[in-house]
Amino acid sequence: MSTPAGAQSPLIATQRLTCADAMGLVKARGSVLISPGGGPAERFVRDRSQCTLSEIAELRFVPTRDNPECPIGYRCREPEFGDWDW
Repeated sequence: MSTPAGAQSPLIATQRLTCADAMGLVKARGSVLISPGGGPAERFVRDRSQCTLSEIAELRFVPTRDNPECPIGYRCREPEFGDWDW
């Protein structure tokens, strides 16, 4: 599996951005690699359309310069058993 073109950018640390700037970056690029809180890089996407057919989009909150829990966008992941609404 290759990395989407929008995610092939220099690594961005969320702690250097405001919440609005971080959310705007994900929304504008569609998919971006970001280091949340100085941790390892994660891929954030603007919506489910950036995920593969088998993945779900999960809302993610990360620390930014002005907000310790900024709703930056989503991460794509394979659903687990508990994710299904039985």
